[in-house]
Parts: sequence; structure tokens; C-alpha cells
Amino acid sequence: METIKLNDSGATVLDMQQRLAVVGLLGEADIDGVYGDETAIAVRAFCRQAGLPAGTDVDERVWVALVDASGQLGDRTLYLRMPYFYGHDVRELQRALGVLGFDPGPIDGIFGAFTEQALRKFQLNMALPSDGIAGAFTYSALHNLRHSWADKEIVPKTDYIGFSRAADVLERHALCLFGTCEFTRNVALRMSNLAVATNPASKMVSAETLLVAPDDGMVFVHIVLPDDKSADGVPRVSYSGDDYSLSMRLETALTAARKNVPSRIAIELPGQSWMDAGSDRSAQHYATALLDALCSALS
Repeated sequence: METIKLNDSGATVLDMQQRLAVVGLLGEADIDGVYGDETAIAVRAFCRQAGLPAGTDVDERVWVALVDASGQLGDRTLYLRMPYFYGHDVRELQRALGVLGFDPGPIDGIFGAFTEQALRKFQLNMALPSDGIAGAFTYSALHNLRHSWADKEIVPKTDYIGFSRAADVLERHALCLFGTCEFTRNVALRMSNLAVATNPASKMVSAETLLVAPDDGMVFVHIVLPDDKSADGVPRVSYSGDDYSLSMRLETALTAARKNVPSRIAIELPGQSWMDAGSDRSAQHYATALLDALCSALS
């Protein structure tokens, strides 16, 4: 992008000013499409808040930070990942969940493990796929309930209720996750990213992020599609939608796999699409479901 500088004018400056107003650094009266002194003061203040070098030039780095900080609820799909999603839209999501009784932890604008867990409980409550992905269906449900949470106080916080993935399962079990095509490699990488985002000490990693040679104690988890024959001869578990027996079947497969060195299981996905969603959304959904099932099987 072209750097926005003092005395510039036009639609880009107007957009920047509107975003500065969203984060509370510029008054409505100063939104005029002209980069003047009041806007420059707001830009400097934003840079200080964002931990960026204080200045008046809005380069790509400052712009990206401003977009993250000023996004509105529903502007982008949110889910647990590393680096964490951060911004005004995450804070709005946390506030809505908190008011509705689903404690997301601190209202800090950071989409962490407890925000994901609160979102999943909300989705379950609304009969939505409980995958921790804030997308169109989730935003529609929140919009329909806006009268119940907008401008309301958050209910008193309760102690966090642990879930298997947030417990010590991730750091007690070494798993190497991998796929043999672009889609299954994407699922494996997202599972690894999700595990580290939940617990930075996680020992569940994708083959692409494995930094040391695996030892005999590591279990290899091969993500495959139905026509993939590369996992023949190892315990194979089929994923079949919202199947509550998946963790039990994985536990059986893991027990059988540990009799061999190296230990290896395969998890077969039904295809590369989930509910007609795009490739990335489908991969994220499968990654969330498989990681949770593995953690339940190992806990």
C-alpha cells in the first residue's frame, strides 16, 4: 500500500479516520477526509498503544494494526490460531459471549483458548456446529440476539471449567501430525497450530514444524482421504461427522498402534469439503474436531 502522510486527502484518509474513531482516538467532527493535525495526534497515540514507533506516517504495518484494532463484529472469520486474532471485533465477540453467560476469560481483544471454548458452548446452545469458528452462522445468531447483549453488563465471572485440550494432555503426549496431499497437510498443520495456540508447550506438532528427529515414543498420526492407500496396514479410524464415538475409536487405535515401533495410526476424512464450506473453513473444522477427539482419547 502507499503510505498515508500528513496533508493527504481522499477516501483512504476518510477510512483511516473512521477506524481511528472506532478505537476512540478521533472525534466524529474530525472525520473529514483530510489528514490534518488532529488526525496526526490520533495516529501517534494509536502507534503508542499498538507498540509501534510513534510517527505520523501510516505505512503498511500501521495500517494492518489499525484494521485489526478497528474491525467490527462479523468483518472476518475468527478462530483459535497462532498468532492469535486480535482486535476490536474479538473484543465485541468476547463481550457478547460474556453478557450471554459464556465466560470467554479476560475481555482483552485476544482470541485465546477460553474465548474459543466460550464460543463453542454458545454454538452448542444455538444448535450450530460447535467448532469454535466464528463465521456467518455464528454472527447471524449473535445478531439475532443483539437486543440481549448490546449495552448490557457482563454476568459475574465463574471459575474456568477445564476441557481436555486445555489440560496437560497436549504437553504429555508427543504426536507427529501429517498428510500426503495439500488438503490433509493443511488439516495437520492447522491441528498443530491449534494445539500450540491452546498450550505453547504442546508436543503435538505437524511434520512440517517438527524441529527434531522423532523418537520411539512419538506417535505418527496420518490424515488421509478415502482413496489414499499410503496408510494401508496401520490402524485406521474414519471420521463421520458429529460422531461421539470418534474419541473411543481413536483410543482403541492408539492402543493397538503402540504395540509397533514406530507407532502410527491413520484418520480418514470423508472428503475435502465440510457442509459445502470452502477449503480453509473445512480444514479448520476438521482440525478442531480431530484435535479434540485425540485429546479426549489420550486424557
